[in-house]
Amino acid sequence: MMKSPKMRPPSLFMLAAAALIAGCDGSRGAPGPQAETLPTVETITVERGPLALSSELPGRVEPVRVAEVRARVAGIVLSRKFTEGADVEAGQVLFQIDPAPFKAALSRAQGALAKAEANLFDARAVLKRHEELVRIEAVSRQDYDAAQARLKSAQAERQAALAEVETAKLDLGHATVKAPISGRIGRALVTEGALVGQGEATPLAMIQQIDPVYVDFKQPVAEVQALRAELAAGRLAQDEGRGARISVSVEGTGEQRDGHLLFSDITVDRGTGQISLRGRFDNADGLLLPGMYVRVHAPQGVDPQAVLVPQRAVVRGTDGSPQVLVVDGQDTVQARQVRTGAMHGAAWHITDGLQAGDRVVVGGRAKAGDKVAVAPAASPAAAAPAAAGG
Repeated sequence: MMKSPKMRPPSLFMLAAAALIAGCDGSRGAPGPQAETLPTVETITVERGPLALSSELPGRVEPVRVAEVRARVAGIVLSRKFTEGADVEAGQVLFQIDPAPFKAALSRAQGALAKAEANLFDARAVLKRHEELVRIEAVSRQDYDAAQARLKSAQAERQAALAEVETAKLDLGHATVKAPISGRIGRALVTEGALVGQGEATPLAMIQQIDPVYVDFKQPVAEVQALRAELAAGRLAQDEGRGARISVSVEGTGEQRDGHLLFSDITVDRGTGQISLRGRFDNADGLLLPGMYVRVHAPQGVDPQAVLVPQRAVVRGTDGSPQVLVVDGQDTVQARQVRTGAMHGAAWHITDGLQAGDRVVVGGRAKAGDKVAVAPAASPAAAAPAAAGG
Protein backbone atom coordinates (compact mmCIF):
# COMPACT_ATOMS: atom_id res chain seq x y z
CA MET A 1 0.00 0.00 0.00
CA MET A 2 1.45 3.26 -1.10
CA LYS A 3 1.67 6.17 1.25
CA SER A 4 0.19 9.49 0.20
CA PRO A 5 2.72 12.27 -0.22
CA LYS A 6 3.10 14.40 2.84
CA MET A 7 1.67 17.92 2.49
CA ARG A 8 4.15 20.73 3.09
CA PRO A 9 3.02 23.88 4.81
CA PRO A 10 2.92 26.92 2.47
CA SER A 11 5.99 29.05 2.50
CA LEU A 12 6.02 32.72 3.36
CA PHE A 13 6.83 33.57 -0.28
CA MET A 14 3.70 31.88 -1.55
CA LEU A 15 1.51 33.62 1.04
CA ALA A 16 2.88 37.01 0.04
CA ALA A 17 2.30 36.30 -3.66
CA ALA A 18 -1.30 35.27 -2.98
CA ALA A 19 -1.93 38.45 -1.01
CA LEU A 20 -0.50 40.55 -3.87
CA ILE A 21 -2.75 38.85 -6.42
CA ALA A 22 -5.79 39.34 -4.21
CA GLY A 23 -4.96 43.01 -3.86
CA CYS A 24 -4.77 43.43 -7.64
CA ASP A 25 -8.14 41.79 -8.11
CA GLY A 26 -9.67 44.07 -5.50
CA SER A 27 -8.41 47.15 -7.27
CA ARG A 28 -10.13 46.11 -10.45
CA GLY A 29 -13.46 45.97 -8.62
CA ALA A 30 -13.23 49.58 -7.26
CA PRO A 31 -15.32 52.31 -8.95
CA GLY A 32 -13.55 54.40 -11.67
CA PRO A 33 -13.38 58.23 -11.92
CA GLN A 34 -16.77 60.15 -12.05
CA ALA A 35 -18.23 61.24 -15.39
CA GLU A 36 -17.49 64.91 -16.48
CA THR A 37 -20.09 67.47 -15.14
CA LEU A 38 -22.12 69.39 -17.81
CA PRO A 39 -21.92 73.22 -17.74
CA THR A 40 -25.09 74.91 -16.49
CA VAL A 41 -26.65 77.80 -18.40
CA GLU A 42 -29.59 80.07 -17.59
CA THR A 43 -32.24 80.41 -20.27
CA ILE A 44 -35.47 82.26 -20.93
CA THR A 45 -38.29 80.93 -23.04
CA VAL A 46 -39.28 83.28 -25.86
CA GLU A 47 -42.83 84.59 -25.72
CA ARG A 48 -44.63 86.72 -28.28
CA GLY A 49 -46.88 89.61 -27.36
CA PRO A 50 -48.00 93.10 -28.39
CA LEU A 51 -45.36 95.82 -28.19
CA ALA A 52 -45.83 99.55 -28.69
CA LEU A 53 -43.09 100.75 -31.03
CA SER A 54 -41.59 104.22 -30.91
CA SER A 55 -38.72 106.15 -32.40
CA GLU A 56 -36.30 108.39 -30.51
CA LEU A 57 -35.52 111.71 -32.18
CA PRO A 58 -33.65 114.87 -31.17
CA GLY A 59 -35.83 117.89 -30.47
CA ARG A 60 -35.53 121.46 -29.26
CA VAL A 61 -37.67 123.28 -26.70
CA GLU A 62 -39.39 126.49 -27.81
CA PRO A 63 -41.59 128.84 -25.75
CA VAL A 64 -45.30 128.97 -26.54
CA ARG A 65 -45.24 132.78 -26.64
CA VAL A 66 -42.44 135.32 -26.78
CA ALA A 67 -42.83 139.04 -26.18
CA GLU A 68 -40.15 141.69 -26.52
CA VAL A 69 -40.69 144.51 -24.05
CA ARG A 70 -39.86 147.79 -25.80
CA ALA A 71 -39.94 151.46 -24.94
CA ARG A 72 -42.81 153.08 -26.83
CA VAL A 73 -41.90 156.62 -25.81
CA ALA A 74 -38.60 158.46 -25.52
CA GLY A 75 -37.28 159.26 -22.07
CA ILE A 76 -34.99 158.45 -19.18
CA VAL A 77 -35.45 155.14 -17.34
CA LEU A 78 -36.02 155.96 -13.67
CA SER A 79 -36.35 152.45 -12.23
CA ARG A 80 -36.67 148.71 -12.87
CA LYS A 81 -39.61 147.09 -11.08
CA PHE A 82 -38.96 143.35 -11.56
CA THR A 83 -36.48 140.64 -10.55
CA GLU A 84 -34.50 139.25 -13.45
CA GLY A 85 -35.35 135.61 -14.20
CA ALA A 86 -38.63 135.75 -12.27
CA ASP A 87 -42.16 134.98 -13.38
CA VAL A 88 -44.25 138.05 -14.21
CA GLU A 89 -47.95 138.54 -14.85
CA ALA A 90 -49.53 140.36 -17.78
CA GLY A 91 -49.96 144.04 -16.85
CA GLN A 92 -47.23 143.98 -14.19
CA VAL A 93 -45.08 147.13 -14.12
CA LEU A 94 -41.56 146.44 -15.36
CA PHE A 95 -39.91 149.84 -15.96
CA GLN A 96 -40.73 153.44 -15.13
CA ILE A 97 -39.72 156.09 -17.65
CA ASP A 98 -39.64 159.70 -16.40
CA PRO A 99 -43.30 160.81 -16.73
CA ALA A 100 -42.75 164.55 -16.17
CA PRO A 101 -42.51 165.57 -19.86
CA PHE A 102 -45.63 163.57 -20.67
CA LYS A 103 -47.60 165.10 -17.82
CA ALA A 104 -46.68 168.54 -19.13
CA ALA A 105 -47.69 167.55 -22.65
CA LEU A 106 -51.03 166.28 -21.34
CA SER A 107 -51.68 169.56 -19.52
CA ARG A 108 -50.82 171.50 -22.67
CA ALA A 109 -53.17 169.35 -24.75
CA GLN A 110 -55.96 169.74 -22.21
CA GLY A 111 -55.51 173.53 -22.33
CA ALA A 112 -55.72 173.48 -26.11
CA LEU A 113 -58.89 171.41 -25.85
CA ALA A 114 -60.47 173.90 -23.44
CA LYS A 115 -59.67 176.74 -25.83
CA ALA A 116 -61.13 174.79 -28.78
CA GLU A 117 -64.32 174.10 -26.85
CA ALA A 118 -64.64 177.81 -26.02
CA ASN A 119 -64.22 178.73 -29.66
CA LEU A 120 -66.83 176.14 -30.58
CA PHE A 121 -69.28 177.56 -28.05
CA ASP A 122 -68.76 181.08 -29.45
CA ALA A 123 -69.17 179.88 -33.06
CA ARG A 124 -72.43 178.18 -32.22
CA ALA A 125 -73.77 181.32 -30.53
CA VAL A 126 -72.80 183.53 -33.49
CA LEU A 127 -74.46 181.17 -35.95
CA LYS A 128 -77.63 181.05 -33.88
CA ARG A 129 -77.88 184.87 -33.88
CA HIS A 130 -77.19 185.00 -37.61
CA GLU A 131 -79.98 182.50 -38.26
CA GLU A 132 -82.53 184.94 -36.73
CA LEU A 133 -81.05 187.99 -38.40
CA VAL A 134 -80.78 186.47 -41.86
CA ARG A 135 -84.55 185.74 -41.80
CA ILE A 136 -85.29 189.43 -41.37
CA GLU A 137 -82.42 190.34 -43.68
CA ALA A 138 -80.61 192.19 -40.90
CA VAL A 139 -77.35 190.53 -41.99
CA SER A 140 -76.18 189.50 -45.37
CA ARG A 141 -76.22 185.95 -46.61
CA GLN A 142 -72.45 186.14 -46.88
CA ASP A 143 -72.08 186.85 -43.18
CA TYR A 144 -74.39 183.92 -42.40
CA ASP A 145 -72.29 181.57 -44.55
CA ALA A 146 -69.13 182.80 -42.82
CA ALA A 147 -70.69 182.01 -39.42
CA GLN A 148 -71.46 178.46 -40.58
CA ALA A 149 -67.89 177.99 -41.80
CA ARG A 150 -66.53 179.29 -38.49
CA LEU A 151 -68.66 176.76 -36.60
CA LYS A 152 -67.35 173.87 -38.70
CA SER A 153 -63.78 175.11 -38.20
CA ALA A 154 -64.31 175.26 -34.44
CA GLN A 155 -65.69 171.73 -34.45
CA ALA A 156 -62.62 170.48 -36.34
CA GLU A 157 -60.28 172.29 -33.94
CA ARG A 158 -62.03 170.70 -30.97
CA GLN A 159 -61.71 167.23 -32.57
CA ALA A 160 -58.01 167.78 -33.14
CA ALA A 161 -57.58 168.98 -29.56
CA LEU A 162 -59.34 165.86 -28.30
CA ALA A 163 -56.94 163.72 -30.31
CA GLU A 164 -53.97 165.58 -28.82
CA VAL A 165 -55.29 164.89 -25.33
CA GLU A 166 -55.70 161.17 -26.11
CA THR A 167 -52.18 161.04 -27.54
CA ALA A 168 -50.76 162.75 -24.47
CA LYS A 169 -52.60 160.28 -22.21
CA LEU A 170 -51.22 157.34 -24.21
CA ASP A 171 -47.68 158.68 -24.00
CA LEU A 172 -48.05 159.18 -20.27
CA GLY A 173 -49.35 155.62 -19.92
CA HIS A 174 -46.49 154.25 -22.02
CA ALA A 175 -44.02 155.86 -19.62
CA THR A 176 -45.03 153.06 -17.24
CA VAL A 177 -43.81 149.97 -19.11
CA LYS A 178 -45.94 146.88 -18.36
CA ALA A 179 -45.63 143.21 -19.22
CA PRO A 180 -47.64 142.37 -22.37
CA ILE A 181 -47.96 138.68 -21.45
CA SER A 182 -47.46 136.40 -18.45
CA GLY A 183 -44.28 134.36 -18.42
CA ARG A 184 -40.66 134.29 -17.32
CA ILE A 185 -38.66 137.45 -17.89
CA GLY A 186 -34.98 137.44 -18.70
CA ARG A 187 -32.32 139.99 -17.84
CA ALA A 188 -32.90 143.70 -18.19
CA LEU A 189 -31.38 145.10 -21.39
CA VAL A 190 -31.13 148.67 -20.03
CA THR A 191 -30.17 150.22 -16.72
CA GLU A 192 -31.56 153.11 -14.70
CA GLY A 193 -30.64 156.43 -16.27
CA ALA A 194 -30.55 155.13 -19.82
CA LEU A 195 -32.14 157.20 -22.56
CA VAL A 196 -34.54 154.96 -24.48
CA GLY A 197 -36.92 155.26 -27.39
CA GLN A 198 -34.94 158.02 -29.08
CA GLY A 199 -35.80 157.43 -32.73
CA GLU A 200 -36.63 153.72 -32.26
CA ALA A 201 -38.47 151.35 -29.93
CA THR A 202 -35.61 150.35 -27.64
CA PRO A 203 -35.78 146.70 -26.41
CA LEU A 204 -35.90 146.60 -22.61
CA ALA A 205 -36.38 142.88 -21.80
CA MET A 206 -37.86 139.64 -23.14
CA ILE A 207 -40.67 137.54 -21.68
CA GLN A 208 -41.11 133.90 -22.63
CA GLN A 209 -44.11 131.79 -21.76
CA ILE A 210 -42.78 128.34 -20.79
CA ASP A 211 -45.84 126.60 -19.38
CA PRO A 212 -46.68 124.85 -21.58
CA VAL A 213 -43.81 124.65 -24.07
CA TYR A 214 -43.37 123.47 -27.64
CA VAL A 215 -40.83 120.87 -28.76
CA ASP A 216 -39.89 121.00 -32.44
CA PHE A 217 -38.36 117.92 -34.06
CA LYS A 218 -37.96 116.24 -37.45
CA GLN A 219 -38.99 112.74 -38.49
CA PRO A 220 -38.50 110.72 -41.70
CA VAL A 221 -41.56 110.96 -43.91
CA ALA A 222 -41.98 107.15 -43.98
CA GLU A 223 -42.33 107.07 -40.19
CA VAL A 224 -44.83 109.93 -40.29
CA GLN A 225 -46.96 108.08 -42.81
CA ALA A 226 -46.81 104.92 -40.68
CA LEU A 227 -47.88 106.96 -37.64
CA ARG A 228 -50.86 108.37 -39.50
CA ALA A 229 -51.89 104.90 -40.62
CA GLU A 230 -51.71 103.58 -37.04
CA LEU A 231 -53.76 106.51 -35.76
CA ALA A 232 -56.36 106.00 -38.47
CA ALA A 233 -56.60 102.30 -37.57
CA GLY A 234 -57.06 103.14 -33.90
CA ARG A 235 -54.00 101.19 -32.77
CA LEU A 236 -52.33 104.19 -31.15
CA ALA A 237 -53.65 106.14 -28.19
CA GLN A 238 -54.42 109.80 -28.72
CA ASP A 239 -55.97 112.50 -26.55
CA GLU A 240 -59.47 113.50 -27.55
CA GLY A 241 -59.08 116.36 -29.99
CA ARG A 242 -55.38 116.80 -29.12
CA GLY A 243 -53.49 114.37 -31.36
CA ALA A 244 -51.15 111.47 -30.75
CA ARG A 245 -49.40 111.13 -27.42
CA ILE A 246 -45.64 111.63 -27.37
CA SER A 247 -43.04 112.07 -24.65
CA VAL A 248 -39.67 113.72 -24.15
CA SER A 249 -36.75 112.88 -21.88
CA VAL A 250 -34.06 115.23 -20.62
CA GLU A 251 -30.55 113.84 -20.86
CA GLY A 252 -28.67 113.65 -17.59
CA THR A 253 -31.73 113.99 -15.37
CA GLY A 254 -33.83 110.90 -16.04
CA GLU A 255 -36.88 113.16 -16.14
CA GLN A 256 -39.62 112.49 -18.68
CA ARG A 257 -42.61 114.53 -19.79
CA ASP A 258 -45.74 113.35 -21.60
CA GLY A 259 -47.45 115.54 -24.17
CA HIS A 260 -49.25 115.37 -27.48
CA LEU A 261 -48.48 116.02 -31.13
CA LEU A 262 -49.80 119.35 -32.40
CA PHE A 263 -49.12 119.21 -36.12
CA SER A 264 -46.72 118.12 -38.83
CA ASP A 265 -45.55 120.31 -41.66
CA ILE A 266 -46.90 119.71 -45.16
CA THR A 267 -43.51 120.15 -46.82
CA VAL A 268 -40.81 117.47 -46.96
CA ASP A 269 -37.21 118.63 -46.74
CA ARG A 270 -35.70 117.79 -50.13
CA GLY A 271 -32.24 117.23 -48.69
CA THR A 272 -33.11 114.95 -45.75
CA GLY A 273 -36.53 113.52 -46.62
CA GLN A 274 -37.82 114.62 -43.21
CA ILE A 275 -40.89 116.48 -41.99
CA SER A 276 -40.97 119.06 -39.21
CA LEU A 277 -43.28 118.27 -36.30
CA ARG A 278 -44.25 120.07 -33.11
CA GLY A 279 -45.40 118.73 -29.76
CA ARG A 280 -46.90 120.49 -26.75
CA PHE A 281 -45.88 119.65 -23.16
CA ASP A 282 -46.96 120.86 -19.73
CA ASN A 283 -44.07 122.49 -17.87
CA ALA A 284 -45.36 123.73 -14.53
CA ASP A 285 -42.02 123.12 -12.77
CA GLY A 286 -39.97 124.86 -15.48
CA LEU A 287 -37.80 121.82 -16.21
CA LEU A 288 -37.93 122.39 -19.99
CA LEU A 289 -36.22 125.64 -20.89
CA PRO A 290 -36.24 127.39 -24.29
CA GLY A 291 -33.33 126.27 -26.46
CA MET A 292 -32.81 123.01 -24.55
CA TYR A 293 -32.21 119.84 -26.59
CA VAL A 294 -34.29 116.81 -25.59
CA ARG A 295 -35.03 113.29 -26.85
CA VAL A 296 -38.50 112.89 -28.34
CA HIS A 297 -40.16 109.49 -28.15
CA ALA A 298 -42.71 109.30 -30.97
CA PRO A 299 -45.03 106.28 -31.31
CA GLN A 300 -44.75 104.23 -34.49
CA GLY A 301 -47.47 101.61 -34.04
CA VAL A 302 -47.89 98.21 -32.40
CA ASP A 303 -46.14 94.92 -33.23
CA PRO A 304 -48.73 92.31 -32.20
CA GLN A 305 -46.20 89.42 -32.26
CA ALA A 306 -43.09 91.07 -30.83
CA VAL A 307 -40.16 89.20 -29.31
CA LEU A 308 -37.96 90.77 -26.63
CA VAL A 309 -34.78 89.30 -25.17
CA PRO A 310 -32.50 90.76 -22.49
CA GLN A 311 -29.64 92.88 -23.75
CA ARG A 312 -27.05 90.45 -22.36
CA ALA A 313 -28.43 87.62 -24.53
CA VAL A 314 -27.40 89.31 -27.79
CA VAL A 315 -23.73 89.02 -28.78
CA ARG A 316 -21.79 89.89 -31.92
CA GLY A 317 -20.43 87.23 -34.21
CA THR A 318 -17.04 87.34 -35.91
CA ASP A 319 -18.61 89.24 -38.81
CA GLY A 320 -20.23 91.73 -36.47
CA SER A 321 -23.77 90.44 -36.98
CA PRO A 322 -25.99 90.03 -33.89
CA GLN A 323 -26.66 86.52 -32.69
CA VAL A 324 -27.98 84.63 -29.69
CA LEU A 325 -27.23 81.20 -28.19
CA VAL A 326 -30.21 78.84 -28.27
CA VAL A 327 -30.55 75.48 -26.48
CA ASP A 328 -32.20 72.87 -28.72
CA GLY A 329 -34.29 69.87 -27.76
CA GLN A 330 -31.16 67.76 -27.05
CA ASP A 331 -29.82 70.40 -24.63
CA THR A 332 -27.13 71.38 -27.11
CA VAL A 333 -26.16 75.02 -27.58
CA GLN A 334 -26.55 76.49 -31.06
CA ALA A 335 -25.61 79.97 -32.34
CA ARG A 336 -28.41 81.67 -34.23
CA GLN A 337 -28.24 84.93 -36.16
CA VAL A 338 -31.03 87.42 -35.41
CA ARG A 339 -32.17 90.82 -36.62
CA THR A 340 -32.55 93.46 -33.93
CA GLY A 341 -34.85 96.45 -33.79
CA ALA A 342 -34.73 99.17 -31.16
CA MET A 343 -33.88 98.87 -27.49
CA HIS A 344 -36.85 98.85 -25.11
CA GLY A 345 -35.55 99.41 -21.63
CA ALA A 346 -32.94 96.69 -21.04
CA ALA A 347 -34.21 94.40 -23.81
CA TRP A 348 -33.66 94.10 -27.55
CA HIS A 349 -36.62 93.91 -29.91
CA ILE A 350 -35.89 90.89 -32.13
CA THR A 351 -37.55 91.34 -35.51
CA ASP A 352 -36.33 88.08 -37.08
CA GLY A 353 -34.57 84.87 -36.07
CA LEU A 354 -36.47 83.67 -33.00
CA GLN A 355 -39.74 81.81 -32.53
CA ALA A 356 -42.04 81.42 -29.56
CA GLY A 357 -40.78 78.61 -27.32
CA ASP A 358 -37.08 78.99 -28.17
CA ARG A 359 -34.78 78.74 -25.16
CA VAL A 360 -32.30 81.62 -25.26
CA VAL A 361 -29.16 81.56 -23.13
CA VAL A 362 -28.90 84.59 -20.84
CA GLY A 363 -26.31 83.35 -18.31
CA GLY A 364 -23.59 80.77 -17.81
CA ARG A 365 -20.51 79.75 -19.78
CA ALA A 366 -21.14 77.78 -22.93
CA LYS A 367 -20.35 77.90 -26.62
CA ALA A 368 -22.01 76.56 -29.73
CA GLY A 369 -21.95 72.76 -29.79
CA ASP A 370 -21.71 72.29 -26.02
CA LYS A 371 -24.00 69.90 -24.20
CA VAL A 372 -25.41 71.79 -21.24
CA ALA A 373 -27.63 71.53 -18.21
CA VAL A 374 -30.47 74.07 -18.37
CA ALA A 375 -31.69 76.21 -15.50
CA PRO A 376 -34.42 78.87 -15.84
CA ALA A 377 -33.27 82.47 -15.53
CA ALA A 378 -34.03 84.36 -12.34
CA SER A 379 -36.29 86.88 -14.15
CA PRO A 380 -37.96 85.18 -17.12
CA ALA A 381 -40.35 88.11 -17.48
CA ALA A 382 -37.61 89.87 -19.44
CA ALA A 383 -38.70 87.92 -22.51
CA ALA A 384 -42.30 89.09 -22.33
CA PRO A 385 -42.99 92.19 -24.47
CA ALA A 386 -45.79 93.31 -22.21
CA ALA A 387 -43.32 93.72 -19.37
CA ALA A 388 -41.00 96.00 -21.29
CA GLY A 389 -41.35 99.71 -21.42
CA GLY A 390 -41.76 101.26 -24.87
